[in-house]
Amino acid sequence: MRFNEKELISLSRQPSERAAELGMRGPKKGDVVKRRLVKLVVNFLFYFRTDEEEPQGALLLEQCRVEREDSLAFSITFLDEAERKYLFECDSQEQCQEWIDSIIKASYEFMRKNLIFYRTEIHRLTGKDPLEQYGIEDETRFQVTSGLHLMPKDI
Repeated sequence: MRFNEKELISLSRQPSERAAELGMRGPKKGDVVKRRLVKLVVNFLFYFRTDEEEPQGALLLEQCRVEREDSLAFSITFLDEAERKYLFECDSQEQCQEWIDSIIKASYEFMRKNLIFYRTEIHRLTGKDPLEQYGIEDETRFQVTSGLHLMPKDI
């Protein structure tokens, strides 16, 4: 996926869902843990040198796995590059769990699954499709499986 550098820098300056100084080790052999300011903005995880305003890098949190490494650390790996692991060290177990939860919830796929779940529940309870009012009820990205369409309760 390609990104415009100026747009990424602008996004990195937006209010974050979570931000903290964490220990971070990159995916390359020989990388060492360095203190970085880490910011979660939408579905991007930006990391900065602690004394700089522009991000040193960004991770798009799609198609990734977040795992707890130990009580104070978690890692992020990407499904298409499982050998590349980013390690993050936190100051407490609670902080570590909060980061893991926030990163999992930041992905488009997580939000899509929630939308489908709540759409189905609302339809089950009311008999109405809540997306119909927006004219997007037939879009495949909002379907449990492509081709599945919600039907009124009384049919």
